[in-house]
Amino acid sequence: MAATPEDLFAFLDGLGIETETVTHPPLFTVEESRALRGELPGGHTKNLFLKDKKGRLFLVTCDESRTVNLKALEKAIGAARVSFGKPDLLREVLGLTPGAVTAFSLINDRAGPGADDAPRVTFAIDASLLSHDVIQCHPLHNEATTAISPSDLMRFVDACGHSAIKIDFDALEP
Repeated sequence: MAATPEDLFAFLDGLGIETETVTHPPLFTVEESRALRGELPGGHTKNLFLKDKKGRLFLVTCDESRTVNLKALEKAIGAARVSFGKPDLLREVLGLTPGAVTAFSLINDRAGPGADDAPRVTFAIDASLLSHDVIQCHPLHNEATTAISPSDLMRFVDACGHSAIKIDFDALEP
């Protein structure tokens, strides 16, 4: 069963991680997010749920302004021929629907916290996001945005049983 936003906030609270959340109408695209978010400070994210030809799964969180070259990204994450994961797979593995993909969904990786197996999803993050004072992420749905410090986001990722591949998107070759 997928974690709820309340479960997420309780998990973060248990880790001693402070966040600040703002509610808003549902947002499905970066463009909608830019138009409705107002003056929320920090790094804003774009999230990609990907599957490669070997069936490996990836969650890539990058700065919202990035144009992502999938061929170059494949090399950076060690994947071969990635494509976007289908909505049913997204729901099965991360408990989300399209439009709500977020780094916080790692809490729902079936092989995450408390599981005996390794996580199913490999997590990658845009290294430039980690230079912001806060990172803005959806809290498992697209009707709110939650601010978290970069170091606390990385603590959350670790606590979910994942490690992060830090990608220098500026250095990726097309």
